[in-house]
Amino acid sequence: MNDQQPRSEKELEILYTISHAVLKSSDIPTLLKEILKIIEIEKGFIRGTVTLRMPDSDILVIEASAGLSPREIERGQYKLGEGITGQVAETGKSAIIPDIRREKKFLDRTGSRKNARLSFICVPIIYRKNVIGTFSIDRTPADKDELERDLKFLELVADIIAEAAAALREEIEERESLLAENRRLHDELGEYYRPGNMIGNCSSMRTVYTQVAQVSKTAATVLVRGESGTGKELVARAIHYTSPRADKPFICINCAALPENLVESELFGHEKGAFTGATQQRKGRFELAHKGTLFLDEIGEISPAVQVRLLRVLQERSFERVGGDKTLDVNVRIIAATSKNLEEAVRNGKFREDLYYRLNVFPVYIPPIRERKSDIMLLADHFIKQYSKVYSKEIKRISTAAINMMMSYHWPGNVRELENFIERAVISSTDGVIHAHSLPPSLQTGEYTNTPVIPSDGCSLATMVDSYEREIIVDALKKFNGNAAAAARYLQTTQRILNYRIGKLGIHRERYK
Repeated sequence: MNDQQPRSEKELEILYTISHAVLKSSDIPTLLKEILKIIEIEKGFIRGTVTLRMPDSDILVIEASAGLSPREIERGQYKLGEGITGQVAETGKSAIIPDIRREKKFLDRTGSRKNARLSFICVPIIYRKNVIGTFSIDRTPADKDELERDLKFLELVADIIAEAAAALREEIEERESLLAENRRLHDELGEYYRPGNMIGNCSSMRTVYTQVAQVSKTAATVLVRGESGTGKELVARAIHYTSPRADKPFICINCAALPENLVESELFGHEKGAFTGATQQRKGRFELAHKGTLFLDEIGEISPAVQVRLLRVLQERSFERVGGDKTLDVNVRIIAATSKNLEEAVRNGKFREDLYYRLNVFPVYIPPIRERKSDIMLLADHFIKQYSKVYSKEIKRISTAAINMMMSYHWPGNVRELENFIERAVISSTDGVIHAHSLPPSLQTGEYTNTPVIPSDGCSLATMVDSYEREIIVDALKKFNGNAAAAARYLQTTQRILNYRIGKLGIHRERYK
């Protein structure tokens, strides 16, 4: 455009360009950025910002900007009535700040001005008599008349983008509504399928819950796979107690815990005098589980001889006691579990292939805890409640440092190990908090974790010290709901020193209120 062109004509052309962009665009966020870019280029403004009021809240967030970094945009949040932006949104009246350095109400929340000499103009975005956001610009200082003319021009632009901003706001509301409905349905579905004795919301555990729901109504044989300590018996119990056999016996036997010469007797029972020490007839687990469920834990540990007899029971649903010749019919649902690689055992001739296929009718895999990190804190909270009741203690929370340690540890003992650690931490806690020092030494060093305390490529001492100091301060602020004075007393320092460290480390105290 010609520099000698009258101001009114230039502004008219800018408004026409903006209106044309509105008609062409279907992507509202991109449109807002384009409008800001047009104004920045054509009017020579330093930066521009569109904020929108979040649905059902008093918070304004930056929806589009020109001249701001992603970090500055993230910082740009205002409560209704807070600062100049919040004041304009609350009153619906435009504001001119000739020099931001002399205005106490100007917050510079984004941190982009750095005490520069600038003028600031902010106008409300009004849709159907309601203020839904603000439109503001930074520009070089000018006299009152020029700032007033810019204000009138921005009000015209705000009127044009009001419809676009309203459409974006409605889009956000609709998206939030759909997400909330999706979460509600997802939670309902998860609760419907999730057995009451199991904890976890990750996708792999939801698959387990679905499988439990699918197989529990049938009489199919189930093979539960997973590492030691993952909760295979819990899955077996969930299947039994949600099945038509729920009011019948649920009998467990750990095949690895019994001497080889006793496994057969435990499973099938024995007659009086069948072997030395058999002073009377004894029923086996199959008989005891009649019309119910028999859970065979660590099935991969049974001997070849017992495998043959077990295969016959699965095929014919009958057996004889050790030392007996009477055939007994039995109606038992079999759930087996193993932490061994049965396929490899079959290849090595240590496990019968035909028995493997009889057991592996409906496999259920329980993931190790290191593969379901999102469930660690759910499990920890569950065990804290459980052991707080057992030991009559009130545990309020887990410290940030302790959470970091738990999330970085690889948990070779899985859920069982986590439960033991939490029990120990509850016992040792003296202030209602699970601290890092309450956890076992294996969690407090990088040696035993997948994520070392110090990165493999090294790290400066200053960075590590700052990181540790940040955790201490954040932990104290959490404890006292963001109250710096109380946190300072707790840390045995002055509030001035603590506030200095909070500012230096970039800690947002308001997040913990």
